[in-house]
Amino acid sequence: MQIQERNGAPFEKRERNLLSNMFKYLFCIQFLLIVILELYLTVRGVISASDSHRFHPKKWYFPVLSSTACAGFAWQLLTSINPSRVFKAAFVISPLVTCAYGILLVSIGSKGSAAAAVLALASAVIQSLYACWTRSRFQHATRILVVSVASHPPRIRTAAPLSIFICTFYSAFLMFGIGGATAIGTNNLNVLFIFLTLLSFTWTLHIARNMMFVTVSHIKFKRFASGTEVDLKTAIRDSAKKSIGRVCFGSILVPVLGVIRGLARATGLLTGDVDEFMFSCANCCTGVAKRLVVYGNRWGFVQVGVYNKGIVQASKDTWEMFNRTGIEMLIDTDLTSSFCFLIGIAAGSLCALVAGTWALFVHKSYATEMSLYAFLTGYLVNRVAIAWIQASVAAYYVAYAENPQNQQFDGTIPDYIQALQRLQS
Repeated sequence: MQIQERNGAPFEKRERNLLSNMFKYLFCIQFLLIVILELYLTVRGVISASDSHRFHPKKWYFPVLSSTACAGFAWQLLTSINPSRVFKAAFVISPLVTCAYGILLVSIGSKGSAAAAVLALASAVIQSLYACWTRSRFQHATRILVVSVASHPPRIRTAAPLSIFICTFYSAFLMFGIGGATAIGTNNLNVLFIFLTLLSFTWTLHIARNMMFVTVSHIKFKRFASGTEVDLKTAIRDSAKKSIGRVCFGSILVPVLGVIRGLARATGLLTGDVDEFMFSCANCCTGVAKRLVVYGNRWGFVQVGVYNKGIVQASKDTWEMFNRTGIEMLIDTDLTSSFCFLIGIAAGSLCALVAGTWALFVHKSYATEMSLYAFLTGYLVNRVAIAWIQASVAAYYVAYAENPQNQQFDGTIPDYIQALQRLQS
């Protein structure tokens, strides 16, 4: 038994390393294949556009490429200047811009734009209701946000615009490939190429966002936990060398579990008090939601960077600390992820408005697809750009949960715990 105990940890570590290396190589292979595919589609599209007058490259590329980074730099500048006001503004601006995008889709008048318009307008209504429902939590959320992002190293502030530039360049490269597939025609094979491009683009930018999350949370955690400074270059090098495989795996696991957990929580809220059967279903859904969050959550990325753990083990250890220190209810009511999500939606809608309006006047038949591509690009790029804020808040919570008696912390979290306990009593 002693031999098994001694050999168990190395075996488990080798197993985690194998999984990490597998996803790292999978990411590199798919990235290489997508680059080759986009080069092929771009060259084929240029040849096809020169032989046919059906596709107009200037009318297709300029609106999509010019709209991508405009919203990202605006949100990044505003958040750096006054995060508390931008936090409140995001819950107001995002529904309005989403509604404006829905109206634009209605004005395009195609079947595809009509279906997308229904989703956009429904999303705007849901965002408005959510903003009203969470208004009572704004004060604590803005206080946590201000404390977390205060006195961060200046290089972190420069890393976000750099990430916008890199992601914008990469998205422009992929849009050239999608334009090449569009130039040839919308047969089944080209539709498959476009789908694979968008799927790879989504996963790649999720990895980029989580790599920034791991890097920044490492720096902020060390400052909150012990007051030590970690150089940005050192943190980036450690993340790229040690954490890339774990981040690739977590970039699939955490969103999937997050969607399942969100559906389970929504089902529990909608069916809670109807009858006995529905009440039991609600309890089951709530139990599923609570169970899933343990095995994969964004808070675990902090320990992935700091302690070089796998995402599953890091998520479990982090959630156990939250339970032990009694801040699990604070985590459930935290609005930082909602804030970052709404910033992404607002930025994506703004990019879609720019591209869609441009295309509507230049070449109406391109308006729907161009606005959708611009929305996806704007959303994903801006989620990467704003990841440092979410990482700072996560590092603050995890550092507090690890050592609540640390003199680095003020009374922000204890005060809010007492406020929640008074409300529950």
